[in-house]
Order: sequence, then structure tokens, then C-alpha cells
Amino acid sequence: MFLLYLCLLQVLTGAQHEPGYCSFYEDCGLNPAVEGALIPPRVPCKDYRKAVNVTGDHYELFKSVCPMLAHGEGETLACCSIRQLTALQSSLTLSKAVLIRCPSCADNFAHIHCATTCSPNQSQILKITKTANITQPTGIVKEAVVGYEAYVSTSFSDASFRSCKNVRIPATGGYAIATMCGRYGATLCTPQRWLDFQGDSSNGLAPLDINFKLLPDGQTAGLPPGAVLFAGTALNCNETTPTGGEACSCQDCEQSCPAVPQPPPLPEPFMIGQLDGVLVICIIVFSCILLLLICYSKGARKVKNTKDQNENEIERKISPKDVTCSDKASLATQEFLGSLFQTWGTIMARYPLIVLPVCLVVVLAFAVGIKDIELTTDPVQLWSAPQSRAMREKAFHDANFDPFYRTNQLILTAPDRPSHYYDSLLFGEQNFSGIISKDLIIELLELQQKIQAIELWSDELNRTASLKDVCYAPLNPDNPSLTDCAVNSLPQYFQNSMDNLNAKANMTELGVTKEVDWRDHFIYCVNSPLSFKDITALGMSCMADYGGPVFPFLAVGGYENEEYTTAEALILTFSLNNYARTDVKFKVAEEWERRFLEIVQEYQKNPNTNFTFAYMAERSLEDEINRTTAEDIPIFMISYAVIFLYIAVALGEYTSWKRILVDSKFLVGLGGILVVGCSVMASMGFYAWIGFPSSLVILQVVPFLVLAVGADNIFIFVLEYQRDMRRPGEKREEQIGRVLGNVAPSMLLCSLSESVCFFLGALSTMPAVRSFALYAALAVLMDFILQMTAFVALLSLDARRQDANRCEIACCVTVKTPHPSKPNQGVLLPLMKKYYAPALLNPVSRVLVMVVFLVIFCACVFLMFHVKVGLNQELAMPSDSYMLDYFAYLYKYFEVGVPTYFITTKGFNFTSEEGINAVCSSVGCDQFSFTQKIRYATEYPEQSYLAIPASSWVDDYIDWLNPGSKCCRIYTAGPNKDEFCPANESNVPENGVLRPSVENFNRFLPDFLSNRPDLQSSRFMAYHTPLVNSQEFTAALEKARELAHNITMTMRNVTGTSQDFEVFPYTVTYVYYEQYLTIVNEGLFNIGVCLLPTFVVCCILLGMDLRSGFLNLLTIVMITVDTVGVMTLWGIDFNAVSLINLVTAVGISVEFVSHLTRSFALSIQPTKVERAKEATANMGSAVFAGVAMTNLPGIVVLALAKAQLIQIFFFRLNLVITLLGMAHGLIFLPVLLSFLGISIMKEEKKKPDAICLYSPIC
Repeated sequence: MFLLYLCLLQVLTGAQHEPGYCSFYEDCGLNPAVEGALIPPRVPCKDYRKAVNVTGDHYELFKSVCPMLAHGEGETLACCSIRQLTALQSSLTLSKAVLIRCPSCADNFAHIHCATTCSPNQSQILKITKTANITQPTGIVKEAVVGYEAYVSTSFSDASFRSCKNVRIPATGGYAIATMCGRYGATLCTPQRWLDFQGDSSNGLAPLDINFKLLPDGQTAGLPPGAVLFAGTALNCNETTPTGGEACSCQDCEQSCPAVPQPPPLPEPFMIGQLDGVLVICIIVFSCILLLLICYSKGARKVKNTKDQNENEIERKISPKDVTCSDKASLATQEFLGSLFQTWGTIMARYPLIVLPVCLVVVLAFAVGIKDIELTTDPVQLWSAPQSRAMREKAFHDANFDPFYRTNQLILTAPDRPSHYYDSLLFGEQNFSGIISKDLIIELLELQQKIQAIELWSDELNRTASLKDVCYAPLNPDNPSLTDCAVNSLPQYFQNSMDNLNAKANMTELGVTKEVDWRDHFIYCVNSPLSFKDITALGMSCMADYGGPVFPFLAVGGYENEEYTTAEALILTFSLNNYARTDVKFKVAEEWERRFLEIVQEYQKNPNTNFTFAYMAERSLEDEINRTTAEDIPIFMISYAVIFLYIAVALGEYTSWKRILVDSKFLVGLGGILVVGCSVMASMGFYAWIGFPSSLVILQVVPFLVLAVGADNIFIFVLEYQRDMRRPGEKREEQIGRVLGNVAPSMLLCSLSESVCFFLGALSTMPAVRSFALYAALAVLMDFILQMTAFVALLSLDARRQDANRCEIACCVTVKTPHPSKPNQGVLLPLMKKYYAPALLNPVSRVLVMVVFLVIFCACVFLMFHVKVGLNQELAMPSDSYMLDYFAYLYKYFEVGVPTYFITTKGFNFTSEEGINAVCSSVGCDQFSFTQKIRYATEYPEQSYLAIPASSWVDDYIDWLNPGSKCCRIYTAGPNKDEFCPANESNVPENGVLRPSVENFNRFLPDFLSNRPDLQSSRFMAYHTPLVNSQEFTAALEKARELAHNITMTMRNVTGTSQDFEVFPYTVTYVYYEQYLTIVNEGLFNIGVCLLPTFVVCCILLGMDLRSGFLNLLTIVMITVDTVGVMTLWGIDFNAVSLINLVTAVGISVEFVSHLTRSFALSIQPTKVERAKEATANMGSAVFAGVAMTNLPGIVVLALAKAQLIQIFFFRLNLVITLLGMAHGLIFLPVLLSFLGISIMKEEKKKPDAICLYSPIC
């Protein structure tokens, strides 16, 4: 009797755990405890019974839903009815939609739920924990199961989890497991947490509550009597499924990945032993040169003395055999040039009142073109050549896709806000930073809504315009409303709704009831941004109001390890369409951005603002560059004024206080400045006439360069005239002509060298360098022409005034004090002749100078190899720019870099199965496909600079077509094969791999994309790692191109692929940083072609004097190399701006060097040392006064500029160039010539009249 009672009790309580028995069976209706589910929450009826033998249609359905439990028709027992199978199929379909990329994962996931729902031993592997009474349509009340406890072995659960944990969602680049693990996301997900989420009815997917109890194999403790662990066979992700499903792809399964060799390490620095290789070579070269110098010095002492025992010069008789062709050519060249310029100068000085108006007319004819000048301010057009690879790729991208959108962004922080802990019912205790607080989110939302409400009158549209007229609206681009505009921010997790942000609800979880609010929703959304419904009782969507997801790295920043609640910054981004500059909406977008900046700046000044933030608009870079240029124009004007004041004072010859106003050269100095100004205006006007654009760099640099060159020539000419004595019977005009004949060849040497140098520099591919070189070349040439004409005429008029003893300002006032009979040598010439030149050229000083300069040169060669290449974008901003704060915030708080697209050109067949497999990354795709290779690169972000793999529309299209998802697209078998099938049908291919035919690929693609795409090109988006300086941006571009080239060569092997097919990377920054891939070679080429004419012209104008030309070139090379070396020490990077300055350095170096080289070559002193002394004293004083002292005052003034570019690349670099040029020209070159200069010309002794023709002191 007792046993009968016990058996009856077991039947009534349903506590039996026996093999072959079910705990529940048949569909009992909807779970009354579940509301707002995504699928109907159908639950089974409690029914302890034997498992049912499934046959017929029942078996066919069972086999399609749970094939792992099917053993053949008539041989299969199960605990689920057809209605249960239909409900299970509906439930599994949603999960398969994200897991079907990996058939073994989808199979394992289905295996778990098939086992608990349909296993013939169901009663042994689960225990019912909760039931509910449900009234059937017939009116009968049945007890339904709404909760149970399932017992699963850890070996099965762990293996199933491993097979699914790396399955990706290509559209987001994230993991599918992140959407199936609730609050934990992909990072913190475990098998237990994964299954707990599947059994949580509050997630909108599970129809009832399931408590999965995971225990090690063989463990019975904690199990009810008779219960066993479910320990089915879980498939590894690299295994095929029993139904023929292929192994998962590498992107979704690490075990499927082939052995990918690790990228080669970065090249080791060049070393010799334990020392830097370049340093060792420099030391060896220096030692060799020093040894040669010592040997040469000893040999020179053995040369026969040129004086007799009474210290008288020994008469040297020259044999005709000693006169070489070079000597004859040199003398002939000097005679011809001297005679030509003497005649020319005499004519110009004789008719000044004709020459000056003619010059003015010519200048005005050229300069009037300035009215049509076109200033290039777009940085892209300024620094990237139109035919460069990056520009061609940008043009291709913009022609086939929309241009990269315009970004307007705020990064907000609240550093004084304390953090707090929140004990979430669902997510446990969470640390919230001070900025993730409700009041600040509301304040951000109010600011966002104020910006969104911007309205402005548009003349272009002839109506009031707003954000919707220019915004980027990805889901409704043709006719967007305000809510269609892509605005990314934290409030978008609440659809910018205050009601959603204030929403609260009570929720019960595991027997605990607590209130959930915005914090629970936020935690869920940052971990599952693609969710349309959170798992809280709030049931709100995570999608933005414009219909797209807000990925957490676009909403918050400054967090670690994806702990988004600890973020230190909020990010607010408005994206606008990037219209062409010729489009009428371009000005509308710029005006909207101007209003955006006004609102943000006004908000920043508000004392009640709780945020500390940085901001930018797309127009900000160009605005700030233009602003600083306008603000620094007065600095340049002051610089020119200081130079003019110096020239006006320094040119005067002051012999008596009474003659100061007579001997001053204020008007001559002003005339020299006007000549420089006219030459620059003529150059700009000419190029404006022919439609060649200019730039702000040209306006800043070219006048400065021409002023340095022009001032030097003016000083040489004027000082030579002041030191000259008029010969008996010689007219004033003849004297001016004779003086010009003496110095003009030297002026021609420098000006022609510089002009040819710059013209050759125009071979550069960089637009800014090319335009600078052309403008500078013509300006230098025009400056020389005007000096030979207008300035000679002006000096002639001034000489008439001075001869008449009339004051300079008050021309009618005369002074009685006569002009001194002796020529005025000024202050510098006597000092240099008496003190400086002898001290510099004594035996000890000469050796010391050579050693010091050789050490400096070798050190700078070493430093040259360590100069940084690039230009950080913040340096383009003025020192007080708000953009500097933005860059600092960007580098500190952003967790990902810029998106980059891998773009395909025409010539690839996406429609063929082989073509699809070569691109996609899901099951059945090639292991080294397009997207797989990008994924492999992301495994080494330090070397590839890629952080997130590329999303692939091909994979999305396959998933869309794949009937493993809920919505069927095409039949894969049967009589209707390849036909479109209703969405409510399911038609799974046997191997889990769907590849449409070419016809169907083209047929259904328009339905997938809403319009027919141009398959002549396609793009795949990945993300770079955060890039913080130009070196990283350049390296990222280089590595992306290497990867794209590798992909290109692989895809060209696909049947039918054109051999001109190409894959290339593109992002908006590439056009700026491409120049740094080649700028070293570009710089060497430009400087090389600039150095060449300095040698050739010097040789030709000195009558094929190769040695002087070589020494001249050597000194200029040393100046250039030393400049680059000092750039390394002073933190000046090598870029297009510094390249322009280095080209300028070559031109200025010519002024420091060539005049003195020519003066030495033409000196008649008996020894090289004496000739070097004479050249240093006579020409060195003019060079010092005309070049060094002209440049330095103006350069020092530039230190006051706000623009960092001017401070670094104009003040610092020009200061370095001037100081090094002065040191080499006035210290090193005289010593070098005293050692290696040419001997005295043989024919000089035979023609004394010729000597005075080209001697600077005759």
C-alpha cells in the first residue's frame, strides 16, 4: 500500500527522472508572465509521459529542426509535438540569423535547446521549477511549464561556447556572442553566462525561464535522484556538421585559421658592432679628411717661398706655356661681362628719367594680373599633387561613392565630478564615472537639440535652411527629416527622448525585485548597440532616432577594457554631406558650421556650463589657418619695416654730422625695397595672368627671399660705389657704369644661380613647392633686371643730389660742407681688413676652423638620418587656437582611429561563386579571401595599424539570402530551385553554404540594397588604431597599401579577373600624409636640382673655373646638410614647408658663398691666404651687411607670430639658415679657399688694365 502511494505521489508531483520519459509535452499556449517578446513565448504543457515515436510529417519536421537527435523514421523517440517543433524552429531561427556563418556553432546551439525540448530522456536532464495555469481555446485549463532547471555537462557547454565565441557580425565588426550574453558582452561572456541569457525570459527571446546548471562530467552531487547530465557531442568550429555543413571560416573560428606567418619585425637600425652605423662611418670619414688635411698642410710648407732674403716679392715670370685654356676663358669671360655691364650701367645712369617710367610701366603691365590671382587655401590642393596616387584614389572614391562626410564634433569632460557605484539588478555593481550622470546627459541633450534647431537664410537656396538640408542621412538620403540626420551621442541610446531618459520600472530577477532606470539601459546598450530592445523591464531600443546603431566608441571615450561606465568623456558628433565646392549646398554647409561654432563658443563662455570640452567643425582647420595668416600679416609688415629701416641706415656713408642728411641713403634704401616689391608683384601678376594659382605660403616666403637676395646685391653695388674714387675726367654716369661692370658679374652669378635653381625646383610634384619655386624664380629674375635698370637709375639720381650737396628729404636745402676727397670705407671694411681677416687666416685658426666645421658637418650628417618626417596637424594652428585643445582631447579620449575603406576597381566578377568566395569571410569562403586577409592584419595592430576588421556587404548579402535565417529568399533545392520563396518558409541548404547563381545574384541584389549598385566598384570598411602623429598616419597608409597590394595580386588569380583590377585603401587623411612616403626622395631631388645650377653657373661665369665651382658647391652642400642636422636638434620636422625653406636655404647660401668665391678667384694677391684675406675683407663685409644683417632683424621679429608654423618653420629655420650661411660664408669658406682655392691667373700679370676691370677694389 505504501509503495502504491509513493508511486502515485511521484506521478502527481512530476518529480520522476527516468530514461525514455518526458517532463512536458505539447504546446500549451503563450506564457502569461512574458510581455513584449520579439517572438510569441509559447510554452509546453506539463505532462509526464513516455517519449513518442515520431513518424511521417512529424519526423520530417523533427529532422529539419533537430537533425542531431534523428535516428531514422520509426526509430526516433522524442518529447516534442509538431506544434512544439514549430515554436522551437521559430525561436532558433533568430539565433541562426547571427550564427549561421558558422554551421557547427549553429548546430551546437540548436543541440542544447533540442535536447531540453525534444530529448527522449528529457525527464532525466531537467527538473520543472515553475508552472502556470493556461486556459486553452477549448476552455480547458492546463498546467504549463514556465520554468525549469536543466543539467548540462561542462564538457558539452564549454565546447559549444568555444565553437561560437569568435563568430562575427560583419556589418558591425563585433562578435555575435555579444548579442547573446546580455550585460557581459563578448569580453566577459562565459558558457554559464551565455546559457543564462538564453534561459532568461526577460530578454524578449526566451519563451520561459531556464536555469542551466553546468557540472563536470561524472558529478552527481546536486542532482535529483535519477537525473543525469546532458553530455551530447559538441562539434568543434573547424568540423563539418552531420548534415554536411562546412567548417566555419577563420574569421569565425580560430581553429580553422591557417598558419599565418607573423609579420616580419621592424627593420633593425643600421649598426656596426654596438655603435650606430652612420655614426661610425661619419667618424671614419672625418678621420680620413683630417688626415688628408694634415698631409696637405705639411706639403704646403715645402712650397718655395715667394719672397727673397730682404722680404721683397720675387718677380715671377710667366711662360706662355703656363697659360691654360681655362685661364684664357676666365679672363675673356670677365672682360666680356665687365665691358657689357659697364656700357649698360652707363646708359642706365645717363637716362634715369626715361628708365624709371619705362620700368614702372613694365611692372604695372605684369602686376595688373594680380586682380585675377587665385589663392589656394584648401590643404588638399596645396600639398597633394592632382595626379598623385592619393588624389586619384580620392577622385575614384568620390565619383563612385559619396565623399567622406563632414565632421562637426564636441568632446566633453567633467573632471571635477566624483564617480559613484550603482548596484544594478541585472548587471551587478558598476562604477559610473562623474560624467556618466543623468543631469549631465540632460545638459548634453539640451545642447544637442539647440544645435539641431539651427536655422539660417540661404541665398543659394533662396529659403531658410536647416540641418536636414545638409546632414548625412544614411537611411533616408533623398528627403531627410531632422530625425533622419546622423547625430551620434549618448542621448541617442534613449532616442533623444526625455521620457525615455526618465523612464523607470520595477523588475524581478532571481527572486529579487528592484527598480531599473536609464543606467541599466545604458549598460545594456553600450554592450549591445544593435539591439532593438533591451533586457530590462524598460524594454527600450538602443538604436538612434535616425535608425542606425551608436557604437560606444562614438558616444563615450576615455575608458579601458571596454568598461564604458568608467568613460571620462562624452562625444557629440554631427555628420554633414561633403558637397563639392562648386555645389550650392557647400556654402550652406559652411554657414551651418559657422552657426554651430557660434553656439558652441557661446555655450563654452556660459559660467553655468558644467562641462569642460573641446570642439571642431569641418571648416575649422581652414578657418584657423586663414585667421592666423591674417593676424600675422602685421608681424610680417613689421619684419619688412625693420629690414627697410636697417637698409636705409646702413647704406649711408656718414663722414660728418653736418652731412648726415646728404650722405644718408634713405630714399635709395626705399627704392631698393620698392624694387623687391615690384619684382614680387610682377611675378605674382604674370602667373595670375596665365592662371597659375598662388598660396599664402608664397605671399609669406617669396618677398622674404627676394628681399634677402635683393638687399645683398644693393649693398654690394652701393658699398662698391662709395669705396670707389672717380677717375680724372670721368663723368658720374661713367663711374656708375664702371662700378656696375665690376660688381654686376657677381650679382649675375648669384641671381642667375638662384633663378635657375628655383625654375628647376618647379619639377617638384608637390603643388605648394612647385608654385613657390616658379614664383620665386621669376621674382629673383625680375629683381635682378630691375636692379640693373631702375635701381641704377635711382642711384644715378641720388648721386646727382649728393654731388650737389643737397639733403635727401629736403631736396632744396644744400649743405656747404664738401664731400671728403678720400673714399668712404665705412666701419666694417677696416675692421675686417685689420682684425677679422688676419685673425681668421692665421695658421692656427685655419686648422682649428677646418676641424670644427668638419666635426659639425659629420655630426649633422649623422643627425640628418634621424630627422623626423611629417607635419603634425596641430602645428598648422595658431598657438591660441581652440583646435589645439580638440587635438589634445582627440588623442586622449578616442579609442579607435579613423575608418578606412578598401575599395575595388572594375574588373572583378562578384557574381561568380569563385569570386564570392575570394571576397567573403563566412563559411565556405577562401581562407585567404579579401576580408580574411584584413582580419589577419588586425591580429597585429602594432604593425598593421588596423584595429577592427572590414565589414563586408558580400557576407551580409549571403546572410540575407541564406534560408537559415528567418526570412527565406530563394529555394536552394526542389522543383522551385532558384525561385524567390516566401519569408515564412525555411529552406536550409545541406552544407549550410548558399551561393546564388550569376543570374540570381544580379536579380536579388537590388532588393537587398534597395537600388541596383554599380558593381564596377565596391568598398569594405575597417578601422585604424588611434593615430596620434604624422609618423603613425604615414605608417598606417603605407601598411594599408601593402595589404591592399597583396589582396590585389591574390584576387587577380581569380578566373575572369582583369589584370588591371586593383584594391586600394582610402580614408580622408591619406591625401595629406601620402607626401611623406616620398618626401625624402622628393627633397633630395629638389635640393639636388637646385645645387646643380649653382655649380654650372659659377663655372661658366668664372670662365670654366671648375675648382671654384666645386668649392662653391661644397660649401652650399655643407650649409644645407648642417641645416637639416640642426632641424633634428631643434625639433623641426622634415616636410613640405621645411623643404620650401631648404630650397630657399640653397638660394640664400648662394648669396653668402658665391660673391666671396668670385672675389677670391679674381684677386691678384700673390698667395692663397692673402687672396682669402682680401676677399673676406672686401666682399665679406658687404655680404655681412647685405645678407646676414638684413635677414636677422626681420627673422627675429617673426618669433612674435602666433602661428606655430611661422614660429617653427620661418623663425627657427630661417634663423638657422642665416646663422649657418653666415658662419660658412664668412668663416669656413675663406679658410677652405686658402687651402684649396685656385692659384692666381697666369695672364693677370700681362694685362694690368684687365686686373682693375674685375677687381672689387679698383
